[in-house]
Amino acid sequence: MKVQPLSNNVIVKPLKVEEVTKSGIVLPETNEKERPEKGEIIACGPGKMTEQGNLIKMSVKVGDKVIFKKYSPDEIKIENEDYLVLSENDIVAILG
Repeated sequence: MKVQPLSNNVIVKPLKVEEVTKSGIVLPETNEKERPEKGEIIACGPGKMTEQGNLIKMSVKVGDKVIFKKYSPDEIKIENEDYLVLSENDIVAILG
């Protein structure tokens, strides 16, 4: 299923972060973990319209890995996969 966000919204697939102890033991993910703050953009809206009718294009693109505000995204499920929807304004940085 193809999803196209509107305005300056993006759809992000959360990045799974494995926690590793100092001795090298990988700790499994649990339900008690905090909400994700990193993800990969899988779909972008066209951008935001100004009051004058001009389109301000998005500064992120599909494939960008981003850091975003922890409690800003809304969770959605597409074809049994969990994704996040957030505004471009809630993206803090693009990971290089």
